[in-house]
Formats: sequence, structure tokens, C-alpha cells
Amino acid sequence: MSARAALLGSYILALWLMAGGMGACAAPPSDRLFIATAANMQFAMEELTRAFTEQSGIECETIIGSSGKLTAQIQEGAPFDVLVSADMKYPEELLKNGFVTAPPVVYAYGRLVLWTVAEDLTPRMDVLTDPSVRHIALANPTTAPYGLAAWQVLLEMDLLDRVERKLVYGESIAQTNQFITSAAAELGFTALAVVRSPAMRDVGRWIVIDPAWYDPIAQGAIVLNNRPEAVDRARRFCDFLQSERARAILLDYGYDVP
Repeated sequence: MSARAALLGSYILALWLMAGGMGACAAPPSDRLFIATAANMQFAMEELTRAFTEQSGIECETIIGSSGKLTAQIQEGAPFDVLVSADMKYPEELLKNGFVTAPPVVYAYGRLVLWTVAEDLTPRMDVLTDPSVRHIALANPTTAPYGLAAWQVLLEMDLLDRVERKLVYGESIAQTNQFITSAAAELGFTALAVVRSPAMRDVGRWIVIDPAWYDPIAQGAIVLNNRPEAVDRARRFCDFLQSERARAILLDYGYDVP
């Protein structure tokens, strides 16, 4: 996420909060499309929104966070137009509670990796129990689907009890990535799309985790109704996510596509 996008995301949320949620300032003073985006999609979304704007002329701003926290903000009236989630659970929750205009669509399937920037470490599951590894980063499994997938892997490999004291939790994949790239954690779990992004593809070493060890990460997108004037633009973006151009971008970042 660019600094400008982060600033704008904070700005429109601040306006909304100061206005008391769904009050007079619930809608940001802009005709742009505001896309609440799961952190694993941070880098891919930059390319996707650029391509969408070139095609449609519609400017986009992304607000990055964990799927769970973004959903909570939407339910409080945050002025977002689209949720691009890291799973289907949260879009379906919004559908059930009346925050959307149509059922969510699966736009991609995510993959989990184990990543390190430590020169003296090889990223392998058996290394997690080594005494030299003092911290293992993963996203909060209660709000971040990739964190839940990492938790499932540790359970599946019978490692959770042995490494639980080493685990450090990021609020989202974005914060988890910071723990890993800063070497605050010797190893960590993140999304394949992160390590395959132009910004990170030469940083450290990683291995893809066997997808049989965790539930499929079906990622869903959904049009929100918090800003009725933006619904048509939001639908165009969700349609774009299923286009050949978007599918090619997602494949390049390591996602599987429906």
C-alpha cells in the first residue's frame, strides 16, 4: 500500500469516526472506489487497481488490513465500496447481515509459504523446533485467514505444542511480513503472493507449504452497500476481478484462480 493510500484510508475513517459512525460524514468526499483489501493481496492489488483504472477510468484507493478487522469496520459503517477478503467466511458474514448487494464470488485461492531472511537458516518445518529459532511469525488466526492456515499446519504436523511459546502474531499478513523482513522473527508464515511480488521476490528464502496441510484458502470479493452511489463502480471492479486480465495478474502472483 502506498503512503498516500494509507493516509487516505486513515483520513476517511477518521472523518467517519468523528461523525459518529453512520452520520453526516459516513461517505468520503470523493467519487473514487474505496477497496478494503486483505493484506495478502497488498501487492497484487496495486497491479490490479492500476489495470482496472486504465480500463475503466475509475480511480481506486485501497485500505489494507486483516479480513476480520476490515469486516468489523464495515459493520460499523466504514465507507468502503468493495471487500476483497482472504477467505469466504467474512464476505458471507456480511451477506448474512445485509451489508452487501449480492453474494460473494471466489476470485482466487491462496497459498501459504514459510519465509526467512536469516542467512544461516533454511526454511523447513523441522527447523521450527531448533533452539536457534526463538520467534515464529504468523498472522492472528482469529482475524486473518492465512494465520488460521498456519495454525492448521502446525497442528497437522504435530508441532503446535512444541513451538507455541515461540509464536508472535501480527494483526495481519502485512505486520507479519514486517516481523519477518526485520528479522524480529527468524521464520514466519505468509502468502505466496507476498514473496512473489516485485518488492519481495529477492528478499530471503521461502518454501511453499503443502496445501494438504490446511483448508483451502478460497478468497472472496463482495460489493458493499455502505455507499449506494458507488455500487455500480464496485460491481464493475468485482466483474474485472474475474476477467482474463485480472486472472493473469493473480496467476503471476502465485494464486490459483477459479
